[in-house]
Amino acid sequence: MDPQLIGTAIAALAGVLFLILLLARGLRRLDWAPAVAGSGTRRLAVEEALPLDGRRRLLLLRCDGQAMLLLTGGPQDVLMPLAAHPAAEAR
Repeated sequence: MDPQLIGTAIAALAGVLFLILLLARGLRRLDWAPAVAGSGTRRLAVEEALPLDGRRRLLLLRCDGQAMLLLTGGPQDVLMPLAAHPAAEAR
């Protein structure tokens, strides 16, 4: 193959990749594309996980500042919101 042709192909590929990255960055800046998982504020967090037995697990979740328990692994998953404590709000 011609070395000039290979160089042109590599330059064209680099240009297309640069344009894709530039477009993705612009869409994120305009909030038209989802952000990566590590950026921004998170609305959902698993605070603790407690294995109850081989199948079931109890999870303490926080979603939009509200704590809730999630029991998984049984015949049916159960989600139970927790009442807010004054001590928990002080954190």
